[in-house]
Amino acid sequence: MAETNTPRQIKFGAILTGTGGPGDQLRWLDPEIPGDASVDIDWYIEYARLAEQAKFDLVFIVDSQFITPNSPPHYLNRLEPLTLLSALAVATDRIGLVGTATTSYNSPYNLARRFASLDLISHGRAGWNVVTSGDAGTSRNYGLDEHFDYPTRYRRAAEHIQASQALWDSYEDDAFPRDRDTRVFLDPEKLHDTDHHGEFFDIAGPLNIQRSPQGQPVIFQAGDSNDGRDLGGRHAEGIFTHASTIEAGIAFRQDIRGRAAAAGRDPENVLILPGARIFVGDTDEEARALERAAHQQSNSFDIALAELGRPFGWHDFTVHDLDAPFPDVLHLAQRSFRTNAEHIVAFAKKDSLTLRQVVERLSAFHPSPFVGSPTTVADRLQEWFEAGAVDGFNVYVAQPAQFRRLLRDVIPILQARGLHRTEYEGTTLREHLGLPVPQNRHTTAASAQSVASAVDADQLATIS
Repeated sequence: MAETNTPRQIKFGAILTGTGGPGDQLRWLDPEIPGDASVDIDWYIEYARLAEQAKFDLVFIVDSQFITPNSPPHYLNRLEPLTLLSALAVATDRIGLVGTATTSYNSPYNLARRFASLDLISHGRAGWNVVTSGDAGTSRNYGLDEHFDYPTRYRRAAEHIQASQALWDSYEDDAFPRDRDTRVFLDPEKLHDTDHHGEFFDIAGPLNIQRSPQGQPVIFQAGDSNDGRDLGGRHAEGIFTHASTIEAGIAFRQDIRGRAAAAGRDPENVLILPGARIFVGDTDEEARALERAAHQQSNSFDIALAELGRPFGWHDFTVHDLDAPFPDVLHLAQRSFRTNAEHIVAFAKKDSLTLRQVVERLSAFHPSPFVGSPTTVADRLQEWFEAGAVDGFNVYVAQPAQFRRLLRDVIPILQARGLHRTEYEGTTLREHLGLPVPQNRHTTAASAQSVASAVDADQLATIS
């Protein structure tokens, strides 16, 4: 792991979803949230700066590229992540900038170039949340009749990451002397073709942009299926996930770290960062009341019924009898959010639930572990961290007043306990997260060749 002068501390990200994402479709009714927050760059800048003032590690922008009228408000009308993050890069100084981009509907060359540009614009603060696009309808927005099946999506994602990382190494770090006296701008020996030939991509390269101060953007991933966990263990440096209990968090973290080790990686360089819904009150009771009120305001049966269609390829569940057994629709999820759909079908069958009961269970109030007075919330965050269930938390920026209270009342407690930084130790996202800078593969190969040649020369000298 990267060298650091500070003890292990809790990492924090802020998830900015404007007018409300899945399960939070009525958030936009909050008078503190602009009705156009999801396309208002000033809103994003405001909250990115607040998170930066609290010394958060990153802001996280989610994305998808297919909508229906039943999609959440934030999904219906939002800014494209890399364009948005480029604007945030020049409006902030230190905070990491992580955006979602699909490997299913981007080419490695184009996407690697865009992330490399963000990384340079931000002086080394870029991160890529790798997704494979679960919304099957996305294919029709890209001229394809059918979405990739599940195994294909994950094989393509793995190759896409490998190709992108090869492209990011097109130039060695000292490739540009820019020496006016000798009139040498580029050392051509330090520029390398990519020459990638795989199952999905053939890429000549090289990429026409240099590496950033952090070498390459940080790779993030979210996915709980076996394929998703394998992808994360092999390639991700940060995992966005969900854990309902400390025990579940420990099991997930150990599983991912085990897969990373099996892939020949240092498991210390894979950070687990689950989403966290945090409510802070003067007392634990007040905070629980605020949490319950927010849930009641943001949910309704009809919205939940419509939203249930998403993991099943946006199937219209209103055509079914609400009080009949849950319908046989799992086949509709094979090219969509299959893992989530399988979970829903499994508990529906296990408990012999009707469609109505499934919707009620999915939309029921589930208390968050991170709710209470400032001290209680700080205690719970510390407990999960020190138990080894997490390396940090991605905080949902939902109610503006609650986010500000977290920053004002909870973060200082963690700072006083030595569990969160009071100042940024470095300037790049890798430095914030304690991750190593990847050495350029061509520099590494040249160094290895140089060492081998020196050994051969010594052996020849000894023989003679």
